[in-house]
Amino acid sequence: MRPVFTWNLGSRSLELGKRTLVMGIVNVTPDSFSDGGEHFSVEKAVAHALRLAEEGADVLDIGGESTRPGAKVGLKDAAVDAEDEIERVLPVIAGVKRANPEAIVSIDTYKARVAKSAVESGAEIVNDVSGFQWDPDMTAVVSQLACGLVLMHARGRPDEWASLPTIPDLVTMIKRELRERADKAIMSGVKRDRIALDPGFGFGKRHEENYPMLRRFEEFHELRFPLVAGMSRKSFIGRALARNGTQPETADRRFGTLGAEVAAALKGAHVIRTHDVKACVEALRLADIAG
Repeated sequence: MRPVFTWNLGSRSLELGKRTLVMGIVNVTPDSFSDGGEHFSVEKAVAHALRLAEEGADVLDIGGESTRPGAKVGLKDAAVDAEDEIERVLPVIAGVKRANPEAIVSIDTYKARVAKSAVESGAEIVNDVSGFQWDPDMTAVVSQLACGLVLMHARGRPDEWASLPTIPDLVTMIKRELRERADKAIMSGVKRDRIALDPGFGFGKRHEENYPMLRRFEEFHELRFPLVAGMSRKSFIGRALARNGTQPETADRRFGTLGAEVAAALKGAHVIRTHDVKACVEALRLADIAG
């Protein structure tokens, strides 16, 4: 049995643990590894988000900058600066909230300025893939915002991932670093009940290092926070599905993704972040009965 939490989003809260929630991915980028600009225009992004909500997404995670392997990120070298990112995501947030005022919107960003603007425009969750590591202002800014937070573990930055050395016990390192980052946020004024943690599949982890993360996922409950898992279409899934040395394209990793998502839910994930919402919602309904 996974622990039950009440996740404080500011003006409302989400009950986590009695069923697995689904966070649908809405990329407003021309260069995402998974959908390559398919929903880059505001109209297409809003329509896609609303479709995901109809398919059962509990949260819509809107992002305006790709953090794919090799990408340049940060406040100085990023391919997308804060102003451009704001211009991409705010009209989408506004369009979604206008069409569906009850929709819970998350902003996928590591930049404090983007997070603040998004929350002021209706986002209720800040999902920071860097765990507050890439923008020194993020902790202070979000401590003043009324919203939920996802602190994800990333090891290094995307343009460094290919050269990172192997870690003998990566799960233990992730647990230690997530605990340190959550503690730092709390000491800076962030309320504990606003925080969820994500171990960061694929973010600075070599292909083979992701499998023990999934196998030992229940160990992350030792941190005593709600857990988010995002594995959708990632390359370690492609490697596991390879035939004769050839990996399937990202769009053909759906069934493997679903297997990983069900496994994570059965090991205690509270929220699954995914591209394929309808399939995930239906699979998790059965997984929750079995679990």
